[in-house]
Amino acid sequence: MTELLDIARRIAAPELPEAEGDACHPMFRKGPDTVEFGKLRKRLIRQVWQALDDFAMVRPGDRWLVCLSGGKDSYTLLALLLDLKWRGMLPVDLLACNLDQAQPGFPADILPRYLTELGVPHRIERQDTYSIVTSKIEPGKTYCALCSRLRRGHLYRVAREEGCQAVVLGHHREDILETFFLNLFHGGKLASMPPKLLNEEGDRLVLRPLAYAAEDDIARFSTAMQFPIIPCDLCGSQEGLQRNVVKQMLADWEKQTPGRKEIMLRALGKANPSHLLDRNLFDFESLVGQR
Repeated sequence: MTELLDIARRIAAPELPEAEGDACHPMFRKGPDTVEFGKLRKRLIRQVWQALDDFAMVRPGDRWLVCLSGGKDSYTLLALLLDLKWRGMLPVDLLACNLDQAQPGFPADILPRYLTELGVPHRIERQDTYSIVTSKIEPGKTYCALCSRLRRGHLYRVAREEGCQAVVLGHHREDILETFFLNLFHGGKLASMPPKLLNEEGDRLVLRPLAYAAEDDIARFSTAMQFPIIPCDLCGSQEGLQRNVVKQMLADWEKQTPGRKEIMLRALGKANPSHLLDRNLFDFESLVGQR
């Protein structure tokens, strides 16, 4: 733990050397050499490291399966983890993995070519979950739940086959807040996406190192890095999703009161069971006043 704290202090230090030109992971060589991009990159790296430290994600010597969909979030996740590893600050092995779900028109050549050119260890796993989802979900219903369940099952299997102790996902601050409000409004419970989770089988960790990162920052970073984005033509193409409604609600709140998202995220880390209504978390029966 002392070693990890020393690393945290190094990455927060103002004299942290900028990784430019050949002194960086190849994934960063298309990144702009500007002060603005340097600040954005450093902010994201610090937020990722803070999440790694706060939730004790790093166990030296482990192997992580970094899930890569081809979207801005997973590209950013991979780039930042590679950056930390390149600087000697992340003592784990990384294996990028794309689950090709056999969606019609999916450009299957983009990710393997991109990762090969950069020398990033990777595995492309093709499983036709698209046909299963579209055959079982009625028209007008959302694909997300079934698609996510099928996808996660295959990723756990790949992690076992590859000797990976953790499956690492690119969910960010907004994903966590949106999930909280979806559970609040539609699920009748207080729950969200935890940054660290043990799967149902109890043999693999699920990690979300971008938990503190803002989606707008990730979008700017992705654009600057010129990632070859692959759009999702399954769940991402559906209209009227409740998640989209919640996303717009949060965006409106943030516009009216800048900083509100950050306040809400901090609130999720400061639960007070005695001021809620869950009798399983707090023993209300034992509270007895004077007679």
